[in-house]
Amino acid sequence: MTHIGRSFFLARKDVVGIVVLAILLVVVLPLTLDSFRLQFVGKYLTYAFVALGLVLCWGYAGILSLGQGVFFGLGGYCMAMYLKLEASSVENTKIQSTPGIPDFMDWNQITELPFFWKPFHSFPLTLVAIVAVPALFAFIIGFAMFKRRVGGVYFAIITQAIAAVLTILIVGQQGYTGGINGITDLRTLHGWDIRTDAAKTVLYFVCVALLFACILLAYYVKSSKLGRILVAMRDKEDRVRFSGYDVANFKVFVFCLAAALSAIGGAMFTLQVGFMSPSFVGIVPSIEMVIYCAVGGRLSILGAVYGTLLVNWAKTSFSESFPELWLLGLGGLFIAVVLAFPNGLAGIWQTYVAPRLGFLSGTKPTDPGAAPVAAE
Repeated sequence: MTHIGRSFFLARKDVVGIVVLAILLVVVLPLTLDSFRLQFVGKYLTYAFVALGLVLCWGYAGILSLGQGVFFGLGGYCMAMYLKLEASSVENTKIQSTPGIPDFMDWNQITELPFFWKPFHSFPLTLVAIVAVPALFAFIIGFAMFKRRVGGVYFAIITQAIAAVLTILIVGQQGYTGGINGITDLRTLHGWDIRTDAAKTVLYFVCVALLFACILLAYYVKSSKLGRILVAMRDKEDRVRFSGYDVANFKVFVFCLAAALSAIGGAMFTLQVGFMSPSFVGIVPSIEMVIYCAVGGRLSILGAVYGTLLVNWAKTSFSESFPELWLLGLGGLFIAVVLAFPNGLAGIWQTYVAPRLGFLSGTKPTDPGAAPVAAE
């Protein structure tokens, strides 16, 4: 590793990868896509936050969560609650029987704003809640499970069940959550209209900036002592435990970190798309988020971003051209990657491309037919 890599916890190949991704997202796509398509890419990038969390949680710590949509949705609902309250001023809702509350509450004959909605009048408290509420929920789940040494497929099934339960709860409490329709008609952020094309473009760049901040955080965790413990814990959990480390605490921490990253993505999704509904909380979106990580490479931080972009682009293309077959296409893509390229896009890069470009990894170019290089 170079001096720069040691100083900034990034190897040369990581720096090059980040620069290439930055050029793609900041220069190439905004210059080549119209505002409508760029908004789609912005939406795709909100899912990349979830994929980053899964790389740390699943790839490095060996904790497969099939309920990351829960944390994505919680972050999105926190932001949506703030935006909805701003859109539900007394002036905007004077035709309601109870002005000053969200329209769906008035439809359900609720006459007073619920207590848990009131903190979302404050934008700083909302920003704290976006990260704190999902992280706290993840802490409760993780502490209850990992302290009892529940892991593997059992933990995956439990998180899947939690996603189903939360979806049912949100739909059932229509008067407080908007029900199956979710929280819609979000208009402004501090008086700034977020529905215009110009606003969508600005939010795209905000999302990109936050994504790179989270990427750097993920690299820092990976290169630290914590990252090495996570990998050791994944491979030989008993040895780590016998060495005196509390494995449960490390699992809880990385699970909470993955939840916080997912929540940031959910909040940005709400801002860019303009609504949040339980359809992004349940089992199906949670499994799709795992597919993003698997296609990109569950051991690759940058691969997770590329995997998210690729799968969502394919999903959009399939749904536009073959609306009845896109689910089959998505499933086929996942099966093909798992069978042919178990390390995802990152594995293809490391095996077939990186050996030809030795300057990216600090090694000499080699014959592509030589022994495969291990995935990141």
